[in-house]
Amino acid sequence: MATVKRKGQGVRRSAAAKSRASTARKAKAKTGSVMDSAMAILPFTEEQLHRIFLAIILGGAAALAWFVASLAGVPAMAQQQIALLASDAGFEVRRVKVSGVDRMNELKVYERVLGERDRPMPLVDLDSVRAELLELNWVKDARVSRQLPDTLVVDIVERTPHAVLKKPDRMVLIDPDGNELEPITAANAKGMLVVSGPGSRKQVAALSGLLDAAPALKPQVMEAEWVGNRRWNLTFNTDQVLALPQGTDKAATALVSFARLDGVNRLLGGKVATFDMRAPERIYMRIPGRSQQALDTGSGS
Repeated sequence: MATVKRKGQGVRRSAAAKSRASTARKAKAKTGSVMDSAMAILPFTEEQLHRIFLAIILGGAAALAWFVASLAGVPAMAQQQIALLASDAGFEVRRVKVSGVDRMNELKVYERVLGERDRPMPLVDLDSVRAELLELNWVKDARVSRQLPDTLVVDIVERTPHAVLKKPDRMVLIDPDGNELEPITAANAKGMLVVSGPGSRKQVAALSGLLDAAPALKPQVMEAEWVGNRRWNLTFNTDQVLALPQGTDKAATALVSFARLDGVNRLLGGKVATFDMRAPERIYMRIPGRSQQALDTGSGS
Protein backbone atom coordinates (compact mmCIF):
# COMPACT_ATOMS: atom_id res chain seq x y z
CA MET A 1 0.00 0.00 0.00
CA ALA A 2 1.43 3.36 -1.02
CA THR A 3 1.94 6.09 1.59
CA VAL A 4 1.22 9.72 0.74
CA LYS A 5 3.23 12.39 2.65
CA ARG A 6 1.42 15.65 3.41
CA LYS A 7 3.73 18.67 3.15
CA GLY A 8 1.20 21.50 3.30
CA GLN A 9 1.29 21.93 7.07
CA GLY A 10 5.13 22.22 7.13
CA VAL A 11 5.09 24.89 4.48
CA ARG A 12 2.55 26.90 6.42
CA ARG A 13 4.62 26.65 9.61
CA SER A 14 7.75 27.79 7.82
CA ALA A 15 5.93 30.76 6.30
CA ALA A 16 4.52 31.72 9.70
CA ALA A 17 7.98 31.55 11.31
CA LYS A 18 9.45 33.72 8.58
CA SER A 19 6.63 36.23 9.08
CA ARG A 20 7.24 36.39 12.83
CA ALA A 21 10.98 36.90 12.31
CA SER A 22 10.31 39.67 9.81
CA THR A 23 7.92 41.36 12.22
CA ALA A 24 10.48 41.11 15.03
CA ARG A 25 13.19 42.66 12.87
CA LYS A 26 10.91 45.51 11.89
CA ALA A 27 9.93 46.10 15.52
CA LYS A 28 13.57 46.05 16.59
CA ALA A 29 14.55 48.46 13.86
CA LYS A 30 11.67 50.74 14.79
CA THR A 31 12.64 50.61 18.48
CA GLY A 32 16.26 51.36 17.64
CA SER A 33 15.17 54.27 15.52
CA VAL A 34 13.05 55.68 18.34
CA MET A 35 15.92 55.28 20.83
CA ASP A 36 18.35 56.96 18.44
CA SER A 37 15.90 59.84 18.00
CA ALA A 38 15.51 60.15 21.76
CA MET A 39 19.28 60.13 22.23
CA ALA A 40 19.62 62.87 19.65
CA ILE A 41 17.08 65.03 21.50
CA LEU A 42 18.57 64.58 24.99
CA PRO A 43 21.40 67.03 25.93
CA PHE A 44 23.63 64.17 27.12
CA THR A 45 26.20 61.98 25.50
CA GLU A 46 25.97 58.23 25.83
CA GLU A 47 28.89 58.28 28.28
CA GLN A 48 27.16 60.89 30.41
CA LEU A 49 23.97 58.83 30.46
CA HIS A 50 25.98 55.84 31.62
CA ARG A 51 27.36 57.98 34.46
CA ILE A 52 23.85 59.16 35.38
CA PHE A 53 22.50 55.61 35.45
CA LEU A 54 25.54 54.54 37.48
CA ALA A 55 24.95 57.36 39.95
CA ILE A 56 21.29 56.33 40.29
CA ILE A 57 22.26 52.71 40.89
CA LEU A 58 24.94 53.76 43.39
CA GLY A 59 22.49 56.08 45.09
CA GLY A 60 20.02 53.25 45.49
CA ALA A 61 22.71 50.92 46.80
CA ALA A 62 23.97 53.59 49.20
CA ALA A 63 20.46 54.29 50.47
CA LEU A 64 19.92 50.58 51.03
CA ALA A 65 23.27 50.27 52.83
CA TRP A 66 22.44 53.28 55.01
CA PHE A 67 18.99 51.86 55.83
CA VAL A 68 20.34 48.44 56.75
CA ALA A 69 23.16 49.90 58.82
CA SER A 70 20.81 52.31 60.58
CA LEU A 71 18.57 49.40 61.55
CA ALA A 72 21.65 47.73 62.97
CA GLY A 73 22.55 50.89 64.88
CA VAL A 74 25.85 51.48 63.09
CA PRO A 75 25.57 54.69 60.98
CA ALA A 76 29.36 54.96 60.86
CA MET A 77 29.45 51.64 59.04
CA ALA A 78 26.87 52.97 56.61
CA GLN A 79 28.97 56.06 55.93
CA GLN A 80 32.01 53.93 55.32
CA GLN A 81 30.06 51.69 52.97
CA ILE A 82 28.81 54.69 51.00
CA ALA A 83 32.36 56.00 50.78
CA LEU A 84 33.62 52.68 49.45
CA LEU A 85 30.87 52.52 46.84
CA ALA A 86 31.65 56.09 45.76
CA SER A 87 35.36 55.35 45.60
CA ASP A 88 34.80 52.22 43.49
CA ALA A 89 32.75 54.35 41.09
CA GLY A 90 35.57 56.91 40.71
CA PHE A 91 34.21 59.48 43.18
CA GLU A 92 37.45 60.14 45.03
CA VAL A 93 39.89 63.04 45.12
CA ARG A 94 42.22 62.87 42.14
CA ARG A 95 42.75 66.57 41.37
CA VAL A 96 42.94 69.88 43.22
CA LYS A 97 42.06 73.13 41.46
CA VAL A 98 43.27 76.36 43.14
CA SER A 99 42.28 79.92 42.22
CA GLY A 100 42.73 83.39 43.74
CA VAL A 101 46.44 83.01 44.50
CA ASP A 102 48.50 86.00 43.39
CA ARG A 103 51.22 86.96 45.87
CA MET A 104 51.50 83.96 48.18
CA ASN A 105 53.30 80.69 47.49
CA GLU A 106 50.69 78.46 45.84
CA LEU A 107 52.56 75.31 46.91
CA LYS A 108 51.58 76.00 50.53
CA VAL A 109 47.93 75.69 49.54
CA TYR A 110 48.53 72.38 47.76
CA GLU A 111 50.46 71.08 50.78
CA ARG A 112 47.38 71.58 52.95
CA VAL A 113 44.90 70.09 50.47
CA LEU A 114 46.81 67.18 48.91
CA GLY A 115 46.42 65.25 52.14
CA GLU A 116 42.90 64.54 50.87
CA ARG A 117 44.18 62.91 47.68
CA ASP A 118 42.69 59.46 46.98
CA ARG A 119 40.14 59.99 49.75
CA PRO A 120 36.52 59.08 48.83
CA MET A 121 34.55 62.27 48.18
CA PRO A 122 31.93 61.63 50.91
CA LEU A 123 34.70 61.43 53.52
CA VAL A 124 36.28 64.81 52.67
CA ASP A 125 35.61 67.25 55.53
CA LEU A 126 35.37 70.58 53.69
CA ASP A 127 35.22 72.63 56.91
CA SER A 128 38.38 70.98 58.21
CA VAL A 129 40.25 71.65 54.95
CA ARG A 130 39.13 75.30 55.06
CA ALA A 131 40.27 75.64 58.67
CA GLU A 132 43.74 74.39 57.72
CA LEU A 133 43.96 76.90 54.88
CA LEU A 134 42.98 79.76 57.20
CA GLU A 135 46.08 78.99 59.27
CA LEU A 136 48.25 80.24 56.40
CA ASN A 137 49.41 83.85 56.97
CA TRP A 138 48.38 85.06 53.52
CA VAL A 139 44.89 83.54 53.55
CA LYS A 140 42.15 85.95 54.60
CA ASP A 141 39.36 83.59 53.56
CA ALA A 142 38.99 80.31 51.70
CA ARG A 143 36.15 78.40 50.05
CA VAL A 144 36.43 74.65 49.44
CA SER A 145 33.94 72.67 47.37
CA ARG A 146 33.58 69.34 45.58
CA GLN A 147 33.48 69.15 41.79
CA LEU A 148 32.32 65.62 41.06
CA PRO A 149 33.54 63.14 40.30
CA ASP A 150 37.16 63.70 41.38
CA THR A 151 38.11 67.35 41.97
CA LEU A 152 38.43 69.58 45.04
CA VAL A 153 38.05 73.26 44.15
CA VAL A 154 39.82 75.80 46.39
CA ASP A 155 39.19 79.53 46.05
CA ILE A 156 41.59 81.70 48.06
CA VAL A 157 41.05 85.30 49.20
CA GLU A 158 44.49 86.76 49.92
CA ARG A 159 45.37 89.43 52.44
CA THR A 160 46.59 92.73 51.00
CA PRO A 161 50.13 93.95 51.83
CA HIS A 162 49.90 97.34 53.49
CA ALA A 163 53.07 98.18 55.41
CA VAL A 164 56.28 96.77 56.85
CA LEU A 165 56.68 95.97 60.53
CA LYS A 166 60.21 96.70 61.73
CA LYS A 167 61.32 94.26 64.42
CA PRO A 168 64.67 94.19 66.27
CA ASP A 169 65.93 91.29 64.15
CA ARG A 170 63.94 91.44 60.91
CA MET A 171 61.29 93.21 58.82
CA VAL A 172 57.88 91.64 58.17
CA LEU A 173 55.21 92.45 55.62
CA ILE A 174 51.80 93.15 57.27
CA ASP A 175 48.24 93.76 56.06
CA PRO A 176 46.00 96.74 57.03
CA ASP A 177 44.94 94.95 60.22
CA GLY A 178 48.51 94.26 61.31
CA ASN A 179 48.50 90.54 60.45
CA GLU A 180 52.01 89.34 59.64
CA LEU A 181 52.37 87.91 56.12
CA GLU A 182 56.03 87.06 55.48
CA PRO A 183 59.57 88.39 56.09
CA ILE A 184 60.78 91.05 53.67
CA THR A 185 64.20 92.50 52.91
CA ALA A 186 65.05 96.16 53.41
CA ALA A 187 65.53 96.51 49.65
CA ASN A 188 62.04 95.17 48.91
CA ALA A 189 60.55 97.32 51.68
CA LYS A 190 61.81 100.51 50.05
CA GLY A 191 58.97 102.92 49.34
CA MET A 192 56.57 101.23 51.78
CA LEU A 193 55.38 102.61 55.09
CA VAL A 194 57.52 101.20 57.91
CA VAL A 195 55.91 100.77 61.34
CA SER A 196 58.02 100.27 64.46
CA GLY A 197 57.86 100.29 68.24
CA PRO A 198 56.56 97.77 70.80
CA GLY A 199 52.84 97.12 70.26
CA SER A 200 52.77 98.99 66.95
CA ARG A 201 51.38 96.00 65.02
CA LYS A 202 48.09 96.28 66.89
CA GLN A 203 47.87 100.00 66.09
CA VAL A 204 48.20 99.74 62.30
CA ALA A 205 44.49 100.14 61.61
CA ALA A 206 44.30 103.20 63.87
CA LEU A 207 47.38 104.65 62.16
CA SER A 208 45.68 104.36 58.76
CA GLY A 209 42.71 106.34 60.07
CA LEU A 210 45.04 108.99 61.50
CA LEU A 211 46.91 109.45 58.21
CA ASP A 212 43.63 109.64 56.31
CA ALA A 213 42.90 112.82 58.25
CA ALA A 214 45.67 114.58 56.29
CA PRO A 215 45.62 113.12 52.75
CA ALA A 216 48.18 115.63 51.45
CA LEU A 217 50.75 114.41 53.98
CA LYS A 218 49.93 110.70 53.90
CA PRO A 219 52.08 109.75 50.86
CA GLN A 220 55.04 111.63 52.37
CA VAL A 221 55.06 109.60 55.61
CA MET A 222 57.78 106.95 55.35
CA GLU A 223 57.92 105.67 58.93
CA ALA A 224 55.66 105.68 61.97
CA GLU A 225 57.08 104.87 65.41
CA TRP A 226 54.69 103.91 68.21
CA VAL A 227 56.27 105.55 71.29
CA GLY A 228 55.64 104.40 74.85
CA ASN A 229 52.55 102.49 73.72
CA ARG A 230 50.63 105.77 73.63
CA ARG A 231 51.53 108.06 70.67
CA TRP A 232 53.17 108.33 67.21
CA ASN A 233 56.33 109.89 65.82
CA LEU A 234 56.03 110.29 62.04
CA THR A 235 59.09 110.44 59.79
CA PHE A 236 58.61 112.02 56.36
CA ASN A 237 60.51 111.32 53.15
CA THR A 238 62.59 114.41 53.95
CA ASP A 239 63.88 112.62 57.10
CA GLN A 240 62.09 115.20 59.25
CA VAL A 241 60.18 113.95 62.31
CA LEU A 242 56.77 115.06 63.62
CA ALA A 243 55.96 114.20 67.26
CA LEU A 244 52.20 113.90 67.75
CA PRO A 245 50.32 114.11 71.06
CA GLN A 246 48.68 111.20 72.85
CA GLY A 247 45.05 110.40 72.01
CA THR A 248 43.38 109.68 68.68
CA ASP A 249 41.47 112.95 68.37
CA LYS A 250 44.33 115.13 69.59
CA ALA A 251 46.79 113.43 67.23
CA ALA A 252 44.43 113.91 64.26
CA THR A 253 43.87 117.57 65.12
CA ALA A 254 47.63 118.18 65.42
CA LEU A 255 48.33 116.43 62.11
CA VAL A 256 45.69 118.51 60.30
CA SER A 257 47.14 121.70 61.82
CA PHE A 258 50.63 120.69 60.68
CA ALA A 259 49.31 120.06 57.17
CA ARG A 260 47.87 123.59 57.06
CA LEU A 261 51.12 125.11 58.35
CA ASP A 262 53.12 123.16 55.79
CA GLY A 263 50.82 124.36 53.04
CA VAL A 264 51.47 127.97 53.99
CA ASN A 265 55.08 127.91 55.22
CA ARG A 266 56.57 124.88 53.44
CA LEU A 267 57.86 123.28 56.61
CA LEU A 268 58.79 119.99 54.96
CA GLY A 269 62.05 120.16 53.09
CA GLY A 270 63.37 123.02 55.23
CA LYS A 271 66.07 123.19 57.90
CA VAL A 272 63.93 121.97 60.81
CA ALA A 273 64.77 118.42 61.84
CA THR A 274 61.99 117.84 64.39
CA PHE A 275 58.50 119.27 64.84
CA ASP A 276 57.02 118.67 68.31
CA MET A 277 53.27 119.17 68.64
CA ARG A 278 52.71 117.40 71.95
CA ALA A 279 51.88 120.72 73.67
CA PRO A 280 48.35 122.01 72.91
CA GLU A 281 48.16 124.70 70.19
CA ARG A 282 51.94 125.04 70.01
CA ILE A 283 54.64 123.61 67.77
CA TYR A 284 58.27 123.36 68.80
CA MET A 285 60.87 123.15 66.06
CA ARG A 286 64.42 121.92 66.45
CA ILE A 287 67.04 123.03 63.97
CA PRO A 288 70.39 121.24 64.20
CA GLY A 289 73.05 123.60 65.67
CA ARG A 290 70.53 126.10 67.00
CA SER A 291 68.59 126.45 70.20
CA GLN A 292 65.00 125.15 70.18
CA GLN A 293 62.53 127.60 68.69
CA ALA A 294 58.79 127.82 69.32
CA LEU A 295 56.03 129.02 67.06
CA ASP A 296 52.57 129.81 68.40
CA THR A 297 50.00 128.34 66.08
CA GLY A 298 46.82 129.63 67.64
CA SER A 299 43.54 127.77 67.48
CA GLY A 300 42.51 129.49 64.28
CA SER A 301 45.66 128.78 62.29
